[in-house]
Amino acid sequence: MALRVPKSSYPQLFKEGYKIQQGVDEAVLRNIQATHELSEIVRTSYGPNGRNKMVINHLEKLFVTNDAATIIRELEVVHPAAKLLVMASQQQEQEVGDATNFVIVFAGELLQKAENLLRMGLHPSEIVQGYELARDKALEILEELSVETVKDPRSPAELSKAINTAIAAKQYGYEDILTDLVIEAALSIMPKNASVFNVDNIRVVKIMGSSIHESKVVKGMVFGREPEGVVRKAQKAKIAIYTCPLDAAQTETKGTVLIHNAQEMLNFTKGEEKHIEKIYKEIADAGVKVVVSGSAIGELSQHYLNRFGIMAVKVLSKFDLRRLCRVTGASALARLGAPTPEEMGHCDIVETVEIGGDRVTVFRQEDESSKTATIVVRGATQNHLDDIERAIDDGVNTVKAVLRDNRLVPGAGAAEMELVKRLLSFGEKTPGLNQHSIKKFAESLEVIPRTLAEGAGLDATEILSKLYAAHHQSDQNNVGVDVENEKDGTIDAANAGIFDLLVAKSWALRYATEAALTVLRVDQIIMSKPAGGPKPPKGNPDWDED
Repeated sequence: MALRVPKSSYPQLFKEGYKIQQGVDEAVLRNIQATHELSEIVRTSYGPNGRNKMVINHLEKLFVTNDAATIIRELEVVHPAAKLLVMASQQQEQEVGDATNFVIVFAGELLQKAENLLRMGLHPSEIVQGYELARDKALEILEELSVETVKDPRSPAELSKAINTAIAAKQYGYEDILTDLVIEAALSIMPKNASVFNVDNIRVVKIMGSSIHESKVVKGMVFGREPEGVVRKAQKAKIAIYTCPLDAAQTETKGTVLIHNAQEMLNFTKGEEKHIEKIYKEIADAGVKVVVSGSAIGELSQHYLNRFGIMAVKVLSKFDLRRLCRVTGASALARLGAPTPEEMGHCDIVETVEIGGDRVTVFRQEDESSKTATIVVRGATQNHLDDIERAIDDGVNTVKAVLRDNRLVPGAGAAEMELVKRLLSFGEKTPGLNQHSIKKFAESLEVIPRTLAEGAGLDATEILSKLYAAHHQSDQNNVGVDVENEKDGTIDAANAGIFDLLVAKSWALRYATEAALTVLRVDQIIMSKPAGGPKPPKGNPDWDED
C-alpha cells in the first residue's frame, strides 16, 4: 500500500483552476532558477566595463544602458520571486541611489550557493540561520574596513574621492569630466547646513549635438524651449506662475447667441477682448515682467502680453513648475489674474540663450547661493545623453550619501575580497551546520571581483587566486581588480583612489540578504486561476467575426 494518499482523495479545498507547488524541488529550486536568470541579466552590466543592454519597453521606447535600476524598471518582471529582488534593488535606489546592481547580483549568487546546500541535504531554515549570522558578521567587519573619509564636504578634491568611482562604474573614461560637473553643481547649491542637501535641486538638461566636453553647469534653471512672445529677456524681474491656461475662460454650459447685425458681432468679440486686456493690464500694473504658464497660452493672451512687454514662458512639466516656484519664491496660481506681492516671485535674469543651435530659456539668480543648478549635457545620440544623465544622478546621490556618512572603503572588489577572507575564517570557527552557510555566504561575495575581471576580459580564476594570495598577507587588505592592467590584473585600490561608499555597501548587503532569505523561506506557491474570460485564439485574428 502506498504511504502517501493520492491528491484526488483529498476534499476540495480551493476552487477549480488553482495551482499548488510545494516542497524544495517544486517551490524553492524553481524560485532560485528564476532569480538566477534575472541576476545574470544585470551581472554582465556591472562595473566600469559593464555591457549595455538594449531594452525595448511596452511602449516601444528604446533604452540602451548598463544602469541596473533602469534595466529592471523597464523589463517588467512578473515572476514573484524575481520581483522580490527587484523590490530590494528599488529600495536601495531610494535609500542610497547607487549599488542597485550589487543587490541583485549578490542576492542571485546567495541563492545559487543555497541551491548547492539544499542538494547536499540542508534544510532551508538552517541555511537562513547561517546566512543571518554571516550578514551580521559581514556588517561588523565592514565597519573596520574604512580606509578613508571625506573630511570636508565643501572641498572639490575631497568630494571627488567618492564621486569619481561611482561615475566611472557607469561612464568609464568620462568620469573626470562628469565628476567636475557634479561637484561644481553640488557646491553651487550646498546649503549652510549640509545635511539638508536636496538632490532634486540639481537638474539635467540634455541638448543633442557637439560632444560631452561641451557640457557645462548653469546656476539656475534651464528649459529646453524659447519664450512664446517677442520679449526675449528680462532683468530683476517679478514673476507670476500659473498652472491654468492663459486663455479666455470657457463656460461650463453651452449656449446659443443670436446676432442680428454686424455691429452686434463686433461688440460681442470686443467684450471678450476688453475683459482679457483688463486682466493683463492688472498683471502689468502689478510690476510683473515674466509670466510662466503650465498650460496653453492663447493667441489673444499672447497679443496683450507682447503689448505690455511681458515675457511669456511655457513650462509643461508640473515638477519643473514646482522647482521654478522654489527657485523664484513664487506661488503657483490656479486662477488667471493679478498676483498679490506674496504670490509673486523674483528672478535676477531671465534670458534666451543659444546652445548648439537650440534656443533655451535660462532663469538665473546672480547671488552666489542659487537654490538650483542645471547641468547642460551635450552628446551625439539621445540614448547616450540618457545614460550620462543616469551617471550624473548616481554622482549627485553619492554627494547626498557622503553628507550622511563620510566613510569610504577600498573599491575594485577589494572590500569584498577582505570580507570573503574574514568570513571564511569566521565560518571555520563556527560549530554545527551553520558553518556551511557562512562559508557559502563568503563565497558569494567573490561574484563582485569575478564579474569585474570577466568584464575587463581578464582570466577571472587567475585574478581571484592572486587576490586570495594578496589578502592573506596582512598588509595587503586593499588589493582589488585592475581593469586596465592585463599583465598583473591587481591594484592597491586605496593608493589608486578607487573608493566605494561604506553606507552604500552596508545597505546593499542588508537588502540583498533579506531578499534572498525571503525567497528561501518560501515552501509553497499557491496560484489562483487568472480572472477574465477565454483568451482569443492566437492563429485567427478574426475569431469573433460571424
